[in-house]
Amino acid sequence: MADPSSSLTCTKITLLTVLAVVIQIFGLSLFVLGFFPVKPTLSGVSGLESFYPPGSNSFEGQNATILSADQLKSLYQELSGVPPLFDRLILMVIDGLPAEFVLGKDGHSPPEAFKEAMPYTQSLLNQGRAVGYHAKAAPPTVTMPRLKAMVSGAIGGFLDVAFNFNTQALLDDNIIVQFLRVGWKMVMHGDETWLKLFPGMFARHDGVSSFFVKDTVQVDHNVSRHLGFELKQTDWSLLILHYLGLDHVGHIGGRKSVLMSPKLREMDETIKMIDQGIVQTQDNDGGRTLLLVVSDHGMTESGNHGGSSYEETDSLALFIGPRNFGGFKVTHNKVNQVDIAPSLALLFGVPIPKNNVGMLMGEVLKHLTGVTNDQHLRLLELNSWQLLRLLHAQLPDLVCEKFSCNASRDDDSVTSDLEEMFCCLYLEAASLHESWKYQRGFRSMDAENSSIIIAAYHNFLRAASEWLSRRATDKPVGLLASGVAAMLLSCVMFLGLLFFLCQEFFVEEKRSLRHVNTSLNSWFLDEMLILFIIIMLVISMGSSSMIEEEQYIWYFFTTSFYLVVLRKIMQSVTSQTVQNTHNMTESYKRRYMQISLIIVVLLSGRILRGWHQGGVNWAHLPDIAKWLEQAGSTYIKLLQMVSVVLVISINLVSLLWVKWSKRKYAMAVALIYSFPGLLVLLYVTKYQDLTFTVSSFEATLMAQIIYAVLIISAVGTTVFVPWLMPLKNHISLSSISQNSFSMVVRDSSYMIGYIYIYCWCLLQLLLQQPINSVAFLLIFMQIFASIWHFSNSNHLFRQWVEVAALYFVGMAGHFGLGNTNTLATIDVAGAFIGVLNHSTLLSGILMFIITYASPILSVLSMVAYIAMKDTMGLKNSQECDYGHLLKTLIGFPCLVPLGLNSVLLMAYTIVLLLMRNHLFVWSVFSPKYLYVCATTACVCFGVTIVASTIIYVSSVLALRVKMQVSCKPD
Repeated sequence: MADPSSSLTCTKITLLTVLAVVIQIFGLSLFVLGFFPVKPTLSGVSGLESFYPPGSNSFEGQNATILSADQLKSLYQELSGVPPLFDRLILMVIDGLPAEFVLGKDGHSPPEAFKEAMPYTQSLLNQGRAVGYHAKAAPPTVTMPRLKAMVSGAIGGFLDVAFNFNTQALLDDNIIVQFLRVGWKMVMHGDETWLKLFPGMFARHDGVSSFFVKDTVQVDHNVSRHLGFELKQTDWSLLILHYLGLDHVGHIGGRKSVLMSPKLREMDETIKMIDQGIVQTQDNDGGRTLLLVVSDHGMTESGNHGGSSYEETDSLALFIGPRNFGGFKVTHNKVNQVDIAPSLALLFGVPIPKNNVGMLMGEVLKHLTGVTNDQHLRLLELNSWQLLRLLHAQLPDLVCEKFSCNASRDDDSVTSDLEEMFCCLYLEAASLHESWKYQRGFRSMDAENSSIIIAAYHNFLRAASEWLSRRATDKPVGLLASGVAAMLLSCVMFLGLLFFLCQEFFVEEKRSLRHVNTSLNSWFLDEMLILFIIIMLVISMGSSSMIEEEQYIWYFFTTSFYLVVLRKIMQSVTSQTVQNTHNMTESYKRRYMQISLIIVVLLSGRILRGWHQGGVNWAHLPDIAKWLEQAGSTYIKLLQMVSVVLVISINLVSLLWVKWSKRKYAMAVALIYSFPGLLVLLYVTKYQDLTFTVSSFEATLMAQIIYAVLIISAVGTTVFVPWLMPLKNHISLSSISQNSFSMVVRDSSYMIGYIYIYCWCLLQLLLQQPINSVAFLLIFMQIFASIWHFSNSNHLFRQWVEVAALYFVGMAGHFGLGNTNTLATIDVAGAFIGVLNHSTLLSGILMFIITYASPILSVLSMVAYIAMKDTMGLKNSQECDYGHLLKTLIGFPCLVPLGLNSVLLMAYTIVLLLMRNHLFVWSVFSPKYLYVCATTACVCFGVTIVASTIIYVSSVLALRVKMQVSCKPD
């Protein structure tokens, strides 16, 4: 028997667990801030120094701060040597528009439906009046960081994906600020992100929310209604029109949505209106106008974005100029999105932003009939000077005077010195340019000679741009080390608590089962497999391909574990046959029921495995979801209704399993808890199709009613059931055995646990995409069958193994719903169900609930598991030890998920550190780490609910027993 003095009390375990969670969150916060810092930038804004070579002090005698906007504009033009090529700019942003919708892909034309939807834009391309680019966007492909890239030319930090939901003013140098300094009047209509990035800079504006994805009509009408008025005005120099409707169409229905072609047609009509009204005709007082049609990012087949796939990064940059903006059809140019900022700055005669890493788009200059070779080279020279300054800030040893480069060296030669390589590339272009300046009056083939210099400049610009774009941020070592140390300490604390708990329960098991012929000293195959799975998960994290296809690991190992469970049950049946034990018939029934439950888990898992072809490499392959979508919405809705009915039926039967003292109580429970299920069924049949239409108010109201009913049901049950659950008259605090009191606790916990499961399932059937209703039903059946199987296992498995199995089912189900480790699969549309007016906080919570539907269900189901599990060590205790009871009930169900998550979090943190210079650090490893952080939040949230529920139930029942004893007459 274990020494009581050496045993960890419930209070100690609770305090140590809370402390470990706090340390883990603190360490995780330190690491995230250290690994994903805001990228270092040069302070201030570009000015007169932009028109002089790096290191020159010729501009120091000039004070630009005392100049008026017009004087500064004239000075810029004088120093530049190139007059502004345009006077006004219309920047039309079509949110989420993939470039291939307009320009095609891999040399092929766009899909016929999209070409027919944009006839005017296609005619501009065919006439050579427009220059189209596939402008590659850097991840994360969400709106705010992409807008910052387009106006500043800089690539922001990866955590901009989080700041996308709470945009702050842009403090870095950018072309908007540069335009403002030369006296431009600017107007913006559309996405309110612009107003948050540039507060107070627009003379007129009308902002709309970018996150209310249900709206595909009004959100664009609010922009276009100003267009007629603005095109007649001559007071503005920059007009920004940011259309969100196409992105919202994608979120709701994907690329192939029936709303996509009409929305493209609407955008084409807008382009036509602008071109014919102001760009094509330059006889107004406004001057020469350039229309630039851009998109911030593309979209996947399902209409989402945020990741780094070609479909998400393929954004558009379409330059549409006046009638003399002609030449030849160009549609397959490939540039980087950051190239837009320097190109616009040079075209309009303002300094390039200080932190720009982009390069001039040369094809645009080729289409301008008035641009001379001198001017083209001068613009490339200014771009080179700006990048050279930025390189010097990143590489302090970059002093080109100390390098002697052979001008005739082989272009393909590779130098081991980075500074020397950049200097040699720049000096080669600069020397050729200087030589050309002195000799051009004596040359007859300026175009041919200038092309050599242009190529030399491009070599330098391309090398500098690529290096600066992928340059890893210097990470504070102290912050990272502190974060890792804190997470390691919390991991050790979780594992230590689990170890001591296992040791204590091992002693109790050995004492309780001393009459049974079993070897408790040996490790069983199921326990070995759990440890092997954890090791393999940790090892797989080091491979980018395994991270992209992580779902296969969870599918394979979860199925493998349940096959081992099936094997163990079959062995148990065989051994019972040999031993010829008592109650053979009853024992057979129980074992065959267990076999049936495991078969349900395995069959559900296999169907779930084929529901979505997740990941990256195989997402295009056929799956059940794609087949049902092709079959039509009628079949999907029918399956959704069946799923709702089955969830209602199974959960109500489980609730009625409690042995009620009176039949009328059971009927009352059935009627009360069938109400929220019927509301969800009504929503699916009547209101769901109205959710994302102009008539969505009724659907939104119904969804809000369902939210309220579910919250009241869950909270009300938790609060009142412990007070209303009948107590036996003979129970008293002094005489009740621990087993008797635990049974009362279990009865209350049983009902609360299944209400948690019931309400969570109904909430998911409301929020999940209709195609995922059956998938979520399968996850529910897996968890339901697992709980019933383990509750009747008769101690065939150790409790920590059973809890780990439920955790694995939850993680496998997470991927079974179509989630991946890329940000593109986050369901944004569902986060606006029941949201009448946009709320970032509410939509963020709903997005989290949808994404982590399965893991949270698996953790919440621990309440029902605790209620049904016949925990060892209670039945023989004659005195009610409240602390020991709680430790027995919630020890493993809380510590095992925390411990497993802690191990995976710690392992992946180390992997991310090791891969910090990997090619895919921002496109694969960093998004995965955000998911790991979110999983940590999910586990902590679920465990808190489970522990709080059991503690509350036990406390209330103990108080009731005490009150009952005190009220009894002596």
